Amino acid sequence: MIELILGGARSGKSRLAEQRAQASGLAVTYIATSQAHDAEMAARIRQHRERRPTDWGLVEEPLALARVLRREADSQRCLLVDCLTLWLTNLLLDSDPQRLQHERQALLECLSELPGQVILVSNETGMGIVPLGELSRRYVDEAGWLHQDLAQRCERVSFCVAGLPMILKGGQT
Repeated sequence: MIELILGGARSGKSRLAEQRAQASGLAVTYIATSQAHDAEMAARIRQHRERRPTDWGLVEEPLALARVLRREADSQRCLLVDCLTLWLTNLLLDSDPQRLQHERQALLECLSELPGQVILVSNETGMGIVPLGELSRRYVDEAGWLHQDLAQRCERVSFCVAGLPMILKGGQT
């Protein structure tokens, strides 16, 4: 089962993903894509760590997500990836301009091959105004295209608002 959970900042999407992972009854590995470039991000990472059960595994990978998913996936494991938009940002800022398309394609291709349960968390960024800067516009475009491609491949897609999940695809919990 592959699920995509979308939502805005502080919408409850990560908490929902963590609840779904816990409810899976499987061993959980949390795949973190963020990097603590400043004190505020370090505080966010710390908050996420403190909220997670201590028996969950942790893999920190800012770029090579498909490689990690292939390595960690198992029929008796739930992989929780948080979050795809931070992963996308890391790739947009990478010195290799081809890396984004390579890693994106690798992610899309590997999903159908993964055993077990996979929960992907991502920020929905396309509901506001068009950003003024070129990089910001590219980020919103790339996130939107990624979400569309992932939604086609996922068995369940949820959208979280004010801590409340709305199932967009795949029926109830």
